[in-house]
Amino acid sequence: MARGSTRPTSRDVAQAAGVSQAAVSLVLGDKWRGRVSEPTAQRVREAAHALGYRPNLAARNLRLGRTRTVLLVVPALTTEFFAGVYTGAARVAAEHGFGVVLYPSPEGVGPARDPFASAQAALDGVIASSMAADALSAIRGDQLPLVMLDSDPEGSLGAATVNLDIADGVHQIAEHLLGLGHRRFLHLAADVPSWTFEVRARELAARLDAVPGTTLRTARARISIDDALTATEAALTGPGPRPTALVCDDDKLAAGAYKAVRRLGLRIPDDLSVTGLDDLGLATAIDPELTTVRLDAELFGERGMRALLAVLENRTPEAGDIPVTLIPRASTAPPH
Repeated sequence: MARGSTRPTSRDVAQAAGVSQAAVSLVLGDKWRGRVSEPTAQRVREAAHALGYRPNLAARNLRLGRTRTVLLVVPALTTEFFAGVYTGAARVAAEHGFGVVLYPSPEGVGPARDPFASAQAALDGVIASSMAADALSAIRGDQLPLVMLDSDPEGSLGAATVNLDIADGVHQIAEHLLGLGHRRFLHLAADVPSWTFEVRARELAARLDAVPGTTLRTARARISIDDALTATEAALTGPGPRPTALVCDDDKLAAGAYKAVRRLGLRIPDDLSVTGLDDLGLATAIDPELTTVRLDAELFGERGMRALLAVLENRTPEAGDIPVTLIPRASTAPPH
């Protein structure tokens, strides 16, 4: 299926598999045994997966709250951001009598392994944060009511998406630094194959391209303080004029950059302005305190759970990205 095309139907699946729509309903409703052969059932499942078909919940007559349990899949538990997402999702879930099972994918943004013998039997739905939709196929997340957080709306296989307005956050950072007079930029980019980080890079480049006389270099690092230190040190000691502004994809990368700047005998913000993106507790623990963009992780989780409830009730989830806010602090100043 082409992105943005009409959502596939059970008729499309039936045609692709060479069976009747009734057979498709039996197989995808898990009522096929004794009525459809195993090879035919497998052919239907493969056709549905290839087309990105998601069963219509009303048509399948699924009742809201079969198990009243939702799976929240996150890339990792090493950041307080995802703890906030869980807190928000669990609060809304509790209000509606649901429980939330938190599952950190062992593969990060890659394919998630099935945490249950049969996730479909144990769950009413899945909320997945910062992952590609096809990474959920192993947990049968592609066959359950699904909401994708921090994910490409065009590549979510028809699932509902809830996003923070990351593009606007990057725009606010660029406007802040340009307004201070910065024209030589270094982007410390997260070396993670994720849509949300692609948005950061694209938006920063687009905004700076629109201003004559700006330059933008990019250094990549995995999201760890040590990797950020190494990448920043290499970038700042490379050939050419030193940048005056360092834009980091998240606060943890900024903390590593701080160490590199100090190791080189430079000062923040006198020699180099630094920004982050998250507003984690780390942002005010480092000195000088970090200019960053506040992402409301709990609200993010709340909106994700509300969207899943809407999907379960066959309603359209609330539209629009969640606003984000620039928090200027002492790590940015006009260049000398």
